[in-house]
Amino acid sequence: MDAVAQVWHRAWATQAPPPAEVMVVTAALALLLVLYRPAWGLSRHVVTIVHEAAHGVVALLAGRRLAGIRLHSDTSGLTVSRGKPRGTGMILTFVAGYPGPALFGLAAAAVLGSGHAVGLLWGLLAGLALLLLQIRNWFGLCSVLGTGSAVFAVSWWLDERWQSACAYLITWFLLFAAPRPVLELQSKRRGGGARDSDADWLARLTGLPGLVWVGLFAVLAFAALAVGGYWLTAPYRR
Repeated sequence: MDAVAQVWHRAWATQAPPPAEVMVVTAALALLLVLYRPAWGLSRHVVTIVHEAAHGVVALLAGRRLAGIRLHSDTSGLTVSRGKPRGTGMILTFVAGYPGPALFGLAAAAVLGSGHAVGLLWGLLAGLALLLLQIRNWFGLCSVLGTGSAVFAVSWWLDERWQSACAYLITWFLLFAAPRPVLELQSKRRGGGARDSDADWLARLTGLPGLVWVGLFAVLAFAALAVGGYWLTAPYRR
């Protein structure tokens, strides 16, 4: 009970924004994780986790039944839901994936803006625990467990200064990372690949060209980056 009370207190306590230098360094590190190819090969797995989680959350909200999520070593993933093969629920489920990291990053920026950096970490840990229940392959299990273990270690053993820095790093990473898979998707489509991508399934379901959906994904990703970045830097402009 003492441990539960301690976690509850940490999750709801507020923290002051970290020094400006910490905010800048975490942003730079996050950008490096996205732009440096060897680092992106690993960090992209985190984006896949969020992408597939977004599919799953929206599928449930749309009234579909979630049948499982698979994460693969090539950074691809698959979320299976059951329900009508066409209609609004199916369309919303396909729409959710690529904007997922951007919208999660935007939500994280809002939480940080309210001073709950540690609460953000515990919220992420709770979300990963729920996601774990839907994983249906070994690589996905290891990927989510590894990510959750890292978040737990930061949340439990580091002091608030490091916890706050890690929360900012995660948030910056999601915001910076969101546009890159969209750009990679269009590059594959232009080369004749990715015929079963979310954008192409949406084209079949709605009749709108896949390029329109890729454009929508890109607009949402860059808009979230702009707004989230504005929120994260707001305390330092006062």
